[in-house]
Amino acid sequence: MSHEHDPEFEGRAEEFLTLFRKGADFTKELIAENERLRRQLASIEHRQQVAAQSDDEWDKLRSELLVRIQSLEDEKRDALERLQSVELENRQFAERYLEVEEENNNLANLYISSFQLHSTLNLAEVFKIILEIVINLIGGERFAIYVADEKAGSLEPVASEGAPVDAFPTVLLGEGVIGGAVSTSETFCQEDFSEAADGQPIVCIPLQLEERPIGAIVIHALLQQKDGFTPLDHELFTLLAGHAATAIFAAQLHGQSERKLNTIQGFIDLLTK
Repeated sequence: MSHEHDPEFEGRAEEFLTLFRKGADFTKELIAENERLRRQLASIEHRQQVAAQSDDEWDKLRSELLVRIQSLEDEKRDALERLQSVELENRQFAERYLEVEEENNNLANLYISSFQLHSTLNLAEVFKIILEIVINLIGGERFAIYVADEKAGSLEPVASEGAPVDAFPTVLLGEGVIGGAVSTSETFCQEDFSEAADGQPIVCIPLQLEERPIGAIVIHALLQQKDGFTPLDHELFTLLAGHAATAIFAAQLHGQSERKLNTIQGFIDLLTK
């Protein structure tokens, strides 16, 4: 069979020639490198022979070798320091990546929880959702939700976790850590838990709507794995305060409206009988 003008055959032939040329070029490079190393070795052997015949030459060669060894040691030390620096940067990057992942997860959970807060006008459901947010996002173990009674000038516990509601005392507005935080609209946070006095909260988040006190979230103990507060926690305090206050106020208004409508309807039914 003739291969004249066979494109496939010509392509394979060209490919073979290309590989052959690359192999030849690589062989030449190896020969040249081998020749360079051979000359370098011959030069070193010659210097050793000369140095063996002369103390001055031997001392000179020895000094040069010592300088070269020291230079290599310095290069090795610099390389190790750079490697350690890169490893440290990689570790810090990995830690920061995990922190960002956790922050994003918490913010996503807060968004979902906030949506749930504003999806109901049932006051009991609102309290339940707030409790779940404090447990899951802040790590609260023992805490209570307080609602303001403006006529009595007090804060009444209405829902709790970790202890019965009646275990949490009624607080007067403006008095103590809780009443003071609500009156000033400033979140109280005890960063060092060991310094917290017995019975005193470690966190008090005032719930306020347009300068009107709605209530407070008061945390007395955190879950065991929670050993401190992060900047994200403080952001959560602020966001939670606004969303929780709005949700509670809306549910209270809805409940009052329902009761008034029922009263009016009952009065109308009474008149029409």
